[in-house]
Amino acid sequence: MYKYMRIQGREDSYITKYPKGIFSLCWNLIRDQLLTAEEEKLFLSIDDWFKNNLPEPETCRNHEKVITFFKCGYTDHMLKKLEPAVSLLDKYNRSYDVVYTNFVGTIVYEDAWQIAVSVDHGKMI
Repeated sequence: MYKYMRIQGREDSYITKYPKGIFSLCWNLIRDQLLTAEEEKLFLSIDDWFKNNLPEPETCRNHEKVITFFKCGYTDHMLKKLEPAVSLLDKYNRSYDVVYTNFVGTIVYEDAWQIAVSVDHGKMI
């Protein structure tokens, strides 16, 4: 049984040098003006739901060099909420991986649903 899960792309974040997470990948779709107005509205509603229902780690708000993982077993309903965002990545041929692991670096934030881990030069510390 795995402890943590992350949906990540294959291009690195300019901040962490680690693969971008699903929210960054979808924000890139908006930035690149690929989404229809309806798709953009859908993603924004998903983003809003997470902002309203999941604490945003201070380290993320401060744009520190961290990545986040969902805790397995506690977040099934959240992953269901992400399915339309994953479908957008599929539709627009954006590569991503679903990563399951028990091994993360230094946890700098933790709540009931997620962790944030320090990274440096694209590697978990």
